[in-house]
Amino acid sequence: MGPVQEISQWPKVSKFAVSACAASVAELVTFPLDLTKTRLQIQGEYAPEKLSKSGTVNTVYRGMLSTAVGIVREEGPLKLWQGATPAIYRHIVYSGGRMLAYEQLRDFVLGKSEDGSFPLWKAAFGGMVSGALGQFLASPTDLVKVQMQMEGKRRLEGKPPRRVHGVIHGFVKIAKEGGIRGLWAGWVPNVQRAALVNLGDLTTYDSVKHILLRNTSIEDNCLCHGLASTCSGLVAAMMGTPADVVKTRIMNQPLDSNGRGLLYKSSIDCLVQSVRAEGLRTLYKGFVPTWLRMAPWSMTFWLTFEQIRHAVGISSF
Repeated sequence: MGPVQEISQWPKVSKFAVSACAASVAELVTFPLDLTKTRLQIQGEYAPEKLSKSGTVNTVYRGMLSTAVGIVREEGPLKLWQGATPAIYRHIVYSGGRMLAYEQLRDFVLGKSEDGSFPLWKAAFGGMVSGALGQFLASPTDLVKVQMQMEGKRRLEGKPPRRVHGVIHGFVKIAKEGGIRGLWAGWVPNVQRAALVNLGDLTTYDSVKHILLRNTSIEDNCLCHGLASTCSGLVAAMMGTPADVVKTRIMNQPLDSNGRGLLYKSSIDCLVQSVRAEGLRTLYKGFVPTWLRMAPWSMTFWLTFEQIRHAVGISSF
């Protein structure tokens, strides 16, 4: 039985569910690193400030480890998972959608070569399109997640009462202040980031996996999946971090009475302001925790994804 015939026996909803389950496991395991990355990306914009002896304002910068330890010490260990609930909701929509879209594009729309391989340019196109589509649908959950992740920091800075008290409250509050369009605030850099991340993640994993299977003695097993996922996590982090910084800052900025951002007019404006004020290095703020998160996230996701597919009888990705 050929791979396309085998895949076609499984309804799309089953493959969507497998992707969502694998992504939920990976998200819970690595979420503290995502929270740390988000806090690091906000630093320099309006980070915690303290007055020096001379009366001037100094910004307190922290590294990855210090930020994580600070969250545990100042807010409590469970706050490392603050915002995990909308993150799970996000990945049910995002990962389920992107994986299903990519596989449909690969197997039925773009088509494989005569030897069964999937050309790199097709993999890149499929990865970017599926990532952008999945992220656009999931953007409201990402917005709530970012705002929930920043609540502990806002409280420590003595800022106004909490903006978000929970997932449902977050959706209702954002929609009330900015309308339905407000739920998609920051969707442009969000989609740009997702397209770049999936260009790195899906394209790299799919390409490396099948290169290993065609050109080495490695079989389609956990070793193959682990090697391919290690490569995909690194490439995804390198390509997605700049857009991730812009996305985080736009989503975390305060809004006026009309739901418009008070700090940035657009993703380009945020990019220009950030680079002008903090230099090019600001675009890779949070890169280390992003990579350290994407590496185990990618490995956890792909290993879980492939094992669930194998367990329920769906062909290997």
